[in-house]
Amino acid sequence: MTIKNLFKKVDLIGFDVDGVFTDGRIHINEDGVESKVFHTHDGQGIRQLIKAGKKILVISGRESNATAKRMKELGITDVFLGCKNKETIFIEKSKDYEIPLSRCAFVGDDIADKSILEIVGLPISVANAHDEVKNISAYITKKSGGAGAIREITDLLIT
Repeated sequence: MTIKNLFKKVDLIGFDVDGVFTDGRIHINEDGVESKVFHTHDGQGIRQLIKAGKKILVISGRESNATAKRMKELGITDVFLGCKNKETIFIEKSKDYEIPLSRCAFVGDDIADKSILEIVGLPISVANAHDEVKNISAYITKKSGGAGAIREITDLLIT
């Protein structure tokens, strides 16, 4: 099966945050306030996915007010922050939506994402992902996390 056909079969896609929506860096000022940089093209791609009726999950191992705020702005309602077992949440949500894992994709960048990438029909990693993650991915973006990688993926999902 071609990559294009795999993208056409995706009804639910999940995303990690740090290293996928962002470049992986976390800025903390002297008062302890965290900030992150998100790419606007990625945001537009997410809005297009929502409009196209695709289900979207965001699952991150870190709690982050900046992430929560950005996901709310984008209209993503299934946001799970501070998750230590991402795979369990992903499986539960795919069952809730009655979407088989074979029709799911996940985008990750590091070791904590491997368990989900190993069970979905379309495992995706960003260009700056850890090699272990790239090795199990069916698709590796040309762009890095935080630099338009999500938009690259969303364009493939809706064309």
